[in-house]
Amino acid sequence: MARHQQTRITIPAGLTFSALQLSRDPVSGDIEFDWQPIEQICAASGLDVGVFRDHDEGRLGQLIMHWYALHRRDGGALDPVAEDLILEALMEDQHGGGLSHQPGRA
Repeated sequence: MARHQQTRITIPAGLTFSALQLSRDPVSGDIEFDWQPIEQICAASGLDVGVFRDHDEGRLGQLIMHWYALHRRDGGALDPVAEDLILEALMEDQHGGGLSHQPGRA
């Protein structure tokens, strides 16, 4: 059984979730965002950004979703793209994965 190493992530003071500028390409549905906040998180956490940039997108997705959960817990505003991603993940879990939805159609 594979063991997962947990890493403590530090969100720099003053860095807001909205700085990601999370969006979706209207044609492909691909997720788009600004890498600079991820780079700032990596620097504050003592991590090479390659941990997220050079590996499967699952790691990056987990970071973004955990950050969003903290953001919401602390009273942050809803982010429509993040909410859509959460719904898509729930739908994939319920239906065995592998589903792909058009933007705004989760």
